[in-house]
Amino acid sequence: MVGAGAVGLAVARELALRGRETIVLEATSGVGNGISSRNSEVIHAGIYDAKGSLKAGLCVTGRRLLYPYCEAHGVGHRRCGKLIVAATAAQVETLRSIERRALGNSVEGLRWLSGAEARELEPDLHGEAALLSTATGIIDSHALMLAYQGDLERAGGALVLRSPLEGATVARDGFVLRIGGESPFEIETGLLVNSAGLHAPALARRIEGLAARHVPPTWFAKGNYYALAGRSPFTRLVYPVPEPGGLGVHLTLDLAGQARFGPDVEWLDAQSPEAIEYAVDPARGALFYAAIRRYWPDLKDGALAPAYSGVRPKLQGPGRPASDFVLQGPEAHGVPALMNLFGIESPGLTASLAIAAEAARRLGV
Repeated sequence: MVGAGAVGLAVARELALRGRETIVLEATSGVGNGISSRNSEVIHAGIYDAKGSLKAGLCVTGRRLLYPYCEAHGVGHRRCGKLIVAATAAQVETLRSIERRALGNSVEGLRWLSGAEARELEPDLHGEAALLSTATGIIDSHALMLAYQGDLERAGGALVLRSPLEGATVARDGFVLRIGGESPFEIETGLLVNSAGLHAPALARRIEGLAARHVPPTWFAKGNYYALAGRSPFTRLVYPVPEPGGLGVHLTLDLAGQARFGPDVEWLDAQSPEAIEYAVDPARGALFYAAIRRYWPDLKDGALAPAYSGVRPKLQGPGRPASDFVLQGPEAHGVPALMNLFGIESPGLTASLAIAAEAARRLGV
């Protein structure tokens, strides 16, 4: 198992619980130091993605598993709900199409609100209409990953840090893995799951015996976040109608009630994850103020400060339709006991338990 983010740990946990001897190789010094540490920490309902897609199905299933998992394991979370807002009359039909898609995905807890009804819930909100999702929530993502790690280790699995996988060779009974770090070594494994996030395509290209045509091209879409000074005027998450490449500059809350806005969509020219610059450009602030004031006109000048950024691994470039999750197993590439996880972006955190179960099923574990 390669990659100790939320999805990698969930898959490792699932394999260990099914009786497989499981080792997680992580290149950095801790869990969740990649995509999983740079997101909105939202538990998504499953509203946006196309019916029949892996993203839609695994998000809904994963969310239904995640709430009781958090309750049972003491993982901090809150089912705060969210409002998707049509800021103008021209956006109302788009919002209706989002509602139809969500219902097609069997998302429960939806309610259509007029602008006045939405303001009864959130008085500072501006909009013509809103879709309320009561199934949406927020989560302490690091606590979730520590819970997954605890389950893994109690089931006999292990996490090995500072151990980058430099390459692998397909062998008769599995794989030979070449592991770097301060003390490089080789091990053999009968099963290999590549959940390396932004690095997953590059890692797949280093597996000798996997044809290069099975590794998709990847683009990087940076999402910047700005923090709000002072207390949030909203008690729920607030999302605009989505934009190409993302869900628009939305308001999210942490478990302490602090608000942040983001992410936007900034397509990068970086050719590798190592070339990514994560600093937030303060000049992007003007775009944030303009986007936020469409649904919160009273946002004051100077209330936002650059916070952090994350990067989404995209399997399609700018202007192209959104791609689905890719759980690429032996049926796709012909290499026994190999699973590559490509394009695992939002709602990957929400879907993590369901992705883990599906990956194990496809591997025949």
